[in-house]
Amino acid sequence: MTATHAFWLAGRQATGEAAFDVTSPWDGRVVGRVSVPTEAQVEEAVAAAHAVIDEFAATPAHVRAAALDHVSKRLVERTEEIAQLISAENGKPIKWARGEVGRAVSVFRFAAEEARRFNGGEAQRLDTDAGGQGRLALTRRFPKGVVLGIAPFNFPLNLCAHKIAPAIAVGAPIILKPAPATPLSGLILGELLAETDLPAGSWSVLTVPNEQMPALVKDERLPVISFTGSDKVGYAIMDSVPRKHCTLELGGNGAAVVLADFASEKDLDWAATRIATFSNYQGGQSCISVQRVIADASVYDLLLPKIVAAVEAQVTGDPSDAATDVGPLVNEDAAKRVESWVDEAVQGGAKLLTGGKRDGASYAPTVLTDVPADVTLACEEVFGPVLTVTKVDGEDEAFAAVNDSKYGLQAGVFTHDLQTAFRAHRALEVGGVIVGDVPSYRADQMPYGGAKQSGVGREGVAFAMDDYTYERVLVLTGLAL
Repeated sequence: MTATHAFWLAGRQATGEAAFDVTSPWDGRVVGRVSVPTEAQVEEAVAAAHAVIDEFAATPAHVRAAALDHVSKRLVERTEEIAQLISAENGKPIKWARGEVGRAVSVFRFAAEEARRFNGGEAQRLDTDAGGQGRLALTRRFPKGVVLGIAPFNFPLNLCAHKIAPAIAVGAPIILKPAPATPLSGLILGELLAETDLPAGSWSVLTVPNEQMPALVKDERLPVISFTGSDKVGYAIMDSVPRKHCTLELGGNGAAVVLADFASEKDLDWAATRIATFSNYQGGQSCISVQRVIADASVYDLLLPKIVAAVEAQVTGDPSDAATDVGPLVNEDAAKRVESWVDEAVQGGAKLLTGGKRDGASYAPTVLTDVPADVTLACEEVFGPVLTVTKVDGEDEAFAAVNDSKYGLQAGVFTHDLQTAFRAHRALEVGGVIVGDVPSYRADQMPYGGAKQSGVGREGVAFAMDDYTYERVLVLTGLAL
């Protein structure tokens, strides 16, 4: 019989009256059974977080930094165990799961470093006008209040880390809601936080069903919401609480542009390999996976067969096998949705070059060309291992094609020209431009977020810390400056 995993209520383990099974997308086996908080327990967690706001904000930096360092070190010690758990509940190939643990290690380490230097204050002389003579302004940042962190299934450990670590670093209490499909990784973070000396009430990990979230979202004691997920849900949250501070990390339609100067055999091999890998990693279930390749006409005919060959070389199968590159999607319904979008595109005139087959929750790595502009696959985020390739004439047409999307998360531009790189940075309506590589590159300390319908606000530890806090100025009077 599968043991029931407790959730974490104000720093301690607790169980509710109901529970649900977490199953493997690969073979359907039960990976774990998770307890669901009652409404009274959710209220207790919120009340505890609200009650500890002042205490946690005043916690010495070394205490918060030590807790973050502890979690980082313990993640290292338990890397293989946690990677196996991620792979089991998410279907992520084990090699990518190990990489995800490594990224979470870095997120908590970065947060510990930032906690130690956060809020040193910025001094500003005010005697630049006569009325400010003898006055000095000191500006510091203070938490806006309790953070409600809502995490997705695709990076069940690292995206929980991106909610929790910055909150602890600034001394903001946090209530984390992991995705119902993949809650076990978030609960592991609860285990590690429970080993620290953080104040009781400063954090909770609540396995709350999605249908119970509207009440939490609207709770006035939770003034900051950090959400990662679909644009539909994210904007519904923002619309329902227009006076709250919302950080929304939403969908994308990642484009990789290959320009005319990126034309040597070595260049095209590199581009094709990176495109094939990062259109399919995580089963394509990443907001910055490559969904669109936009290739200059001068390199298109050479690049396309290389992409197809590299995609066909991706190893699909059991995510627990170290050789596997592409595992299943999160569930069979997700794979069926991808299948329907590809079928619609093909029926509309798109050419299927490889893939296009579903087996349960798995969908074969797929490449299409000549995709009509009005089909769903061209307009929406596929969130699956599907790639479209389009031919364009020149840089201007390429950049216009990137911008011809309601999304604007990141874009990759394969070029060697520095001037082109700066033009791309200016012209592309995205949150990040990756030169010489795919849009899927993310360093966890850099600002990460999008434009247009890809969201508002930025993650990346120091930037999320700014997002969770506000400036408060102190004016000192009568000083001999």
